Amino acid sequence: VQVAESGGGLVQPGGSLRLSCAASGNIYSVAAMGWYRQAPGKQRELVATITNGGSADYADSVKGRFTISRDNAKNTVWLQMNSLKPEDTAVYYCSTRAYDRTAIDWDTYWGQGTQVTVSS
Repeated sequence: VQVAESGGGLVQPGGSLRLSCAASGNIYSVAAMGWYRQAPGKQRELVATITNGGSADYADSVKGRFTISRDNAKNTVWLQMNSLKPEDTAVYYCSTRAYDRTAIDWDTYWGQGTQVTVSS
């Protein structure tokens, strides 16, 4: 299973970005998908997750500003980020819980990360 993110970049405070993530490979099923982030010198933290039923959960720091969504048919998840703040600067990672037909087991797969920088 491969996971690939895109959509990061440099944005001014108050601006918006939309991150995309697609899982591919010999996938039988995908359960939860999510976004995590890691700022320099800090531990990786949860940003948002969404189940295959569409139930979403957010970190308190992003509630009301970020929206997670997904397309189950395409094994794709998005993160719409509005009203961005400098403290949102981090590398954002996509996480996918999937059943790999080759491995014949569930596992959590990670993308390589995409940089989001919020600065004037």
